[in-house]
Amino acid sequence: MLAAVDTTPHPIALDYLEELAEVVRQVPGDALGRLIDLLLDARAMGRRVYLMGNGGSAATASHLVSDLIKTARVAGRRPLRAFALADNTPLLTAWANDSAYDRVFAEQIDALVEPEDVVIAISASGNSPNILAGLRTAAAQGAHTVGLLGFDGGAALALVDLAIHIPCHNYGLVEDAHAALGHAITLAIRHQLIHDAAR
Repeated sequence: MLAAVDTTPHPIALDYLEELAEVVRQVPGDALGRLIDLLLDARAMGRRVYLMGNGGSAATASHLVSDLIKTARVAGRRPLRAFALADNTPLLTAWANDSAYDRVFAEQIDALVEPEDVVIAISASGNSPNILAGLRTAAAQGAHTVGLLGFDGGAALALVDLAIHIPCHNYGLVEDAHAALGHAITLAIRHQLIHDAAR
């Protein structure tokens, strides 16, 4: 006879999800709205959007780029032109090897970013040297700088034009909240483009 399988979720998992719900409620709605408007303006003007992050945040940046280009796209409307700076492995490793890992984003931004483009940094701590260097270079290029940040915001909080800061010190919760933000932004942009197309 087979032993009964306990299908009750472990309390730690449920506690985590409850904490995540609380963290997501802390997202500043005004800043989120400003970011959505900024991205819609960038799309309308044909500007580019560049995203950067390390580790899990690099994956979040890639995911958001995919959603902005494909999921937010509406037939008959120009899609956003978005790029994840961690996705070019040869270029990333060349800069890391020949210069310094601190420069892997800044050097790409220096080569690619133009005035009125948007550069979004995704970082739980807001203190990664390559993120900070990238933001400084983006500002020098005349780009709009945005931070999706956690913890206390780190040094990045003072460098960005617009921050969506989630004051939580748990990496997993911050990264999950940033992923949810990406889906919320994508949905809002898609709905706005559908509305515009129906006019």
